[in-house]
Amino acid sequence: MKRIDEARLESDLGYRFAYLGEFVGFSDVDVATIHAAAPALAPLVPGLVDAVYDKLQTYGATWRHFLPRQFGYEGKLPENLDTLGQDHEMIQYRKQHLARYLTALVSRSYDRKMVEYLDMVGKMHTPAAGSVELEVPLVQMNALLGFVSDALVATILGLGLERQQEEATLRAFNKLLWLQNDLINRHYAAAARERSATERLSPRSPRAAAVA
Repeated sequence: MKRIDEARLESDLGYRFAYLGEFVGFSDVDVATIHAAAPALAPLVPGLVDAVYDKLQTYGATWRHFLPRQFGYEGKLPENLDTLGQDHEMIQYRKQHLARYLTALVSRSYDRKMVEYLDMVGKMHTPAAGSVELEVPLVQMNALLGFVSDALVATILGLGLERQQEEATLRAFNKLLWLQNDLINRHYAAAARERSATERLSPRSPRAAAVA
């Protein structure tokens, strides 16, 4: 039985990613398979991005998170949801970020810098990084990643790959997106623990009052 330092999983990003990758079987073969899909997938990235943003605009619960200033964006802010269309410059700015993310998935080496990048994707949607005004609820992040996952599956199935290669590509992306899911959820779990600790120490909390 292999021993895992569970405390280190919470403090060492590289150790966490290596453990999860080993557990789900995300290997160098999977990385090579993902890279091999790049020539076919890269031209389809703009369509994937448009599909994601069409879905995001369908719900006020997701679209409202584009009203605050996004990190790195210096242009004009939208006045309200009614004036925030797909052609708004901030939406175009965010679309560029998503396009770069999808391109990175199929082109970059999965080294420490890539792991840090994947981790930042999760952190950027919380006040812990990026804009302090931006805090996307976890349920919306899970909804988004689920939609992206399904869109990728549909895209891969439409590539006309040989059966064995198609299966390998689907499995490789499935493992990768589960790893990405963890690197999103961990920041929300950390924030929840921090809030819980703060509440315990608050003079108004029942536990703090009992200790006093």
